[in-house]
Amino acid sequence: MSDTELAGDARRFREVLAHYPTGVVVVTALDRDGAPLGMVVGSFTSVSLDPPLVAYLPAKSSSSYAALREQPRFCVNVLASDQEQLCRQFASRGADKFTDVTWALSPGGSPVLAGAVAWLDCSVEGVLDGGDHDIVLGRVEHLEVSGAGDPLLFFQGGYGGFRPRALVAPWSADLRPQLQDADVARGPMEDLAREVGFPCYAQALVDDEVVVVAGAGGDQVVRTHIGRRLPLVPPYGSLFLDLADPDVAADQWAHHLRTPVSAPMRAHHRLMLERVRSRGWSLGLRAPQHDDVWDQVARFSEARAMPDVERRIGALLDGLTPYYEPSDLEPTGSYDVRALAAPVRSGGRTALVLVLHGMPAGASGAQVAHWRERLVTTADTVSRRLAALPEARTR
Repeated sequence: MSDTELAGDARRFREVLAHYPTGVVVVTALDRDGAPLGMVVGSFTSVSLDPPLVAYLPAKSSSSYAALREQPRFCVNVLASDQEQLCRQFASRGADKFTDVTWALSPGGSPVLAGAVAWLDCSVEGVLDGGDHDIVLGRVEHLEVSGAGDPLLFFQGGYGGFRPRALVAPWSADLRPQLQDADVARGPMEDLAREVGFPCYAQALVDDEVVVVAGAGGDQVVRTHIGRRLPLVPPYGSLFLDLADPDVAADQWAHHLRTPVSAPMRAHHRLMLERVRSRGWSLGLRAPQHDDVWDQVARFSEARAMPDVERRIGALLDGLTPYYEPSDLEPTGSYDVRALAAPVRSGGRTALVLVLHGMPAGASGAQVAHWRERLVTTADTVSRRLAALPEARTR
């Protein structure tokens, strides 16, 4: 089709391009009197990393853009998939677009819309001619991810969310073998929980995630933990790694991180894994930020494993690593233990990890050693029971 034919068939042009989904943003600014301005833009893109540049492409005929083009600054608000109504409000003509809209000022002084997935605070770098649209270049000065939800998409005339398989938490593995193992472990776990007076959990490795598959203790807290997923990143899941070679195990850990591992942190990971290998069990002490980290882990369990969530969790967990696999505890010392873990072995591999959790604060080193011995004994009991099962049992 020639340029002339394309120019005369705008409908066909739009129809073909409608097969390419686009994100939806609202570009905002303040006018000279301090009143908020905003318009919906479906053509937004990153342009450059150095310098950090983005661009949005408004129609030259847009009345909303007529006000925005006079401002030296703007903010790009990436709408969430549940903000379709807000999108339609900003796309409407004549109405006050900010009616009942909650917003705050960015560092550069432009409106940031509540509930947006992310925002980018920009100064106008330049405006280029783009036919019936302008190409507004913005130098990014501040940016933030303010939510972990899906972005709003526009596709073939309709709005929708983002459901890529690559970002869905991998639950494709068959859980039957892990649940069968947990069923064998349940009796010994209940005996141990009754003896020590706090919960015992069984974890399994499912598609490179640590999953809580069983619990004993009988209270509501235990029930809410069943099914919880933990990322296989430091300091979690060390007993599921190939501990025969700490360097290999450290590589396995680092493989799942969304951020590069510094040389000092990698050396610390290796030291942790060497201690786990030599001891045959894992110990984690309570860190001041543990509750905040656990809230983030709960979000990992309840939603898809979005890369941004994984990155934030990985950064938070970095702060916990100094509290895991400490050197030997003094018998008369006082310790706040977060978790004690011991492996259940079957067929030469770790089938389950039993974890004692919720221990009282201020326990002596001698008391911790007693709990550890009872946990290891329980894990060994479960290992023997698994070994005694018929070889024909499917996995």
